[in-house]
Amino acid sequence: MATMLTRPIGRVLLGVIVLVVLVAGWFTLQIDPIFAGKGKEVIVTVHSGDSVATIAGELRMAGVIASPFAFRLENLILGTPLIRAGTYEMRQGSSFASVRAILGAPPNVDVVTVAAGLTLHEVALDVANVKGAKYANTFVTDATAAVTPSSFGEGNSLEGLIGARTYVIKPTTTPRDLAHEMVRSFQEEAASVGLTPSTVVGGLNAYQLIVAASIVEKEGYYPRNMPKVARVIFNRLARGGPLQMDATVLYFLGRDGGAVTHVMLQTPTPYNTYLNTGLTPTPICAVSTFALKAVLHAPVGPWLYFTVINKRGDEAFVTTFAQQLQNERLAASRGVG
Repeated sequence: MATMLTRPIGRVLLGVIVLVVLVAGWFTLQIDPIFAGKGKEVIVTVHSGDSVATIAGELRMAGVIASPFAFRLENLILGTPLIRAGTYEMRQGSSFASVRAILGAPPNVDVVTVAAGLTLHEVALDVANVKGAKYANTFVTDATAAVTPSSFGEGNSLEGLIGARTYVIKPTTTPRDLAHEMVRSFQEEAASVGLTPSTVVGGLNAYQLIVAASIVEKEGYYPRNMPKVARVIFNRLARGGPLQMDATVLYFLGRDGGAVTHVMLQTPTPYNTYLNTGLTPTPICAVSTFALKAVLHAPVGPWLYFTVINKRGDEAFVTTFAQQLQNERLAASRGVG
C-alpha cells in the first residue's frame, strides 16, 4: 500500500524537477542567448523617468533581448544599474550581462534628428547641442556641395537635400561622415517615391521639384493638405504671377512660423515670393516623402488660394481672392490666424 502511495508522489516530484530544469534552461537562454546568434547594431533611447519595465520593452522591440520578464527578473535578483537618459547602441541578441554593462555606463552614442521642415542651419544648431561648436562648425563647412556633392544639387547649398530621419553619431563619426550620410539618406528617400535626378514634372526639373516640395512642407503643415498646396504652386507658376508664400519670406528672416508683417513682405531678397516670380533659389527646409509625393502627383484642380480654417490645421482651397477673404474671416471667427 505504501508503494502505491509513493508512486504518485514520485511522479509529482519528477514533474517538478523537469519543470524546474526547463524553466532554468529557458532563463539561462534568455540571460545569454548563445544559440540565437548576434544580430545587427541597433539604437535604444532611454528617456528620463523610464521604468525598468519600459526599458525592457524597448529592448525587446529592438530585438536586443527576447524576454522583458526575464530581464526584469534578473534585475530584481542582481539589482538594477543606474541607467542614464540618453541613446545607446547595442547588438541584437545580446546577453543580459552585456546589456546591463552598456546601460550601466554613460550613453555610448549621440543622435541628431532631422525632422522634415528643419533648415540646414537648425540642423547645425542641433549638431552643436550634441557635439559642440567645433564639430558643428566643421559640419557646416562639410555640408556643402563643394565637399559633399548631391546628385540632385544645383549650386553649393545642400538645403533640402538631406534626409529627414535620426542619425547616430558614433565617437568615430566625423562631420564629413555625417554630411555624407545625410545626403545618402535623401537620395534613398527620393528613390523611394520615384524621384530621380532626371525627373521632370509640370515643367520643373528634379531640383525645382525639391524646392517646390520644401515650400509645400512648410505651407501644408500636415500630409493631408500637401497635395492641394502643390497644385496651388503649379497653378501659380503657370499663371506667371508671384507665389506669395509666407514661408519663403520667413526662411530668409530665419523664422519658423508666425505672422508676416507688411514690412517683412517688402524685404528685398530672392526668397521673397511676393516681390519675385517663380521659385526660390534653393529649398527652404528638409522635406518629407509626403511633400515629395505631393509635387510628383499633385491632383488636378483650379485652386489658387488656401488658408488654415480651424485649429486642427485643415486648409481650405479656393479659386478666387474673394473666396479666400471669406475663408480668412471664417478662420478668424474660430480663433485661427
